[in-house]
Amino acid sequence: MSIPRLVVAAPSSGSGKTTVATGLMAAFAGRGLAVSPHKVGPDYIDPGYHALATGRPGRNLDAYLSGTELIGPLFAHGAAGAELAVVEGVMGLYDGAGGEGELASTAQVAKLLRAPVVLVVDASSQSRSVAALVHGFASWDPEVRVAGVILNKVASNRHEELLREALDASGVPVLGVLRRVGAVRTPSRHLGLVPVAERADEAVEAVAALAERVREGVDLDALLALARSAPPLDCAPWDPAGSGHGAGDGSAAATGAGAAATGAGDRPVVAVAGGAAFTFSYAEHAELLRAAGAEVVTFDPLRDEALPEGTRGLVIGGGFPEVYAPELSANEPLRKEVASLAASGTPVAAECAGLLYLARELDGAPMCGVLDASARMTERLTLGYRQAVAVADSALAPAGLRVAGHEFHRTALEPGTGTAPAWGLTAPTRRAEGFTQGSVHASYLHVHWAATPELAHRFVRSC
Repeated sequence: MSIPRLVVAAPSSGSGKTTVATGLMAAFAGRGLAVSPHKVGPDYIDPGYHALATGRPGRNLDAYLSGTELIGPLFAHGAAGAELAVVEGVMGLYDGAGGEGELASTAQVAKLLRAPVVLVVDASSQSRSVAALVHGFASWDPEVRVAGVILNKVASNRHEELLREALDASGVPVLGVLRRVGAVRTPSRHLGLVPVAERADEAVEAVAALAERVREGVDLDALLALARSAPPLDCAPWDPAGSGHGAGDGSAAATGAGAAATGAGDRPVVAVAGGAAFTFSYAEHAELLRAAGAEVVTFDPLRDEALPEGTRGLVIGGGFPEVYAPELSANEPLRKEVASLAASGTPVAAECAGLLYLARELDGAPMCGVLDASARMTERLTLGYRQAVAVADSALAPAGLRVAGHEFHRTALEPGTGTAPAWGLTAPTRRAEGFTQGSVHASYLHVHWAATPELAHRFVRSC
């Protein structure tokens, strides 16, 4: 398949990747192009801004979570029908999973996609040295094509002249210059930017302002020409029904027969938590649930006092329940219904924020009480990739199933009794993680189901 594409990278975090990538997406979309947005790594928040900028789902490309073999197919699936794809990198260009070489780095994804890289450089404290920096990044790995530079936080016309003069000899063209002006308001907190769902009107204004900054300072025509220079990709799009790439274990359920397992015309309703408190979800998860035979219905635990009618399965992903603990607690009718549903044996799958919501309490505020565990905010950030194995059979995973996952939270749980671990973490450290109790599978571990579609099929069969 052939799709014009760019990877927006940087020497380090904080250089302006999100500003440039989101601004580019919005600026090109404003020109009438169908733009496919992508994000390297496990980040859930940036894709929300990408979706706002383009009108298409923001999708992640994480070689640790999905495996390198799925990067091309997942990209092709997300970019189907698009005229341009913009991929925002993660951290510095060559930074990836700790101790794993280039794995999960922006550079690795750029190579797998055969995509040109545009390097966003924070030029605020340098002039001639910028050439050495760019030369180093452009020459470090000959397979990575650093094809242009966008200079960020440039102070003045004279500063721009010095930077351009220095870069003239580098062989890497300057494709844009963004001045050091008041930052577009994109507030942050303990896990990154505040998600779009929590500041909808402000987020629309912020994305529009980013687009205007990019239009004023970046050569969009040159970038589009660069994107169109990317060679064709030799891969088939990932298929959520399970055929082709990502077919899992090759069983009937993993090859698209999941819908048949529920009976003709009998699609179980799987309620998926959404709204401002539960914004962390990969777009492919809902697609996999539908392909496995479920009717996916979103509900908002902050607003809805009842689960969707006919709910036969419940999925609660990540987000910021600690920010909304009083409001979640105040919705007592829904908390009681969730507890009753879990007690009835209905399958429940929860990740991170969902785990906290199922606990007895969160920072003293009563939650659903499905799990005999108390949750609280801490000063410690737990962050990193994990290798895990399912400890016992559950509605989500069979015992022995191995997955790659990611932890990202500042909360801790004090478990009570009556639960068993969901996962046994095997790397980088060995410890038990999460809870299984009856039909409930709850854990801090975020897993990309595209790498293990058996999770979605098994869950729907359980429903």
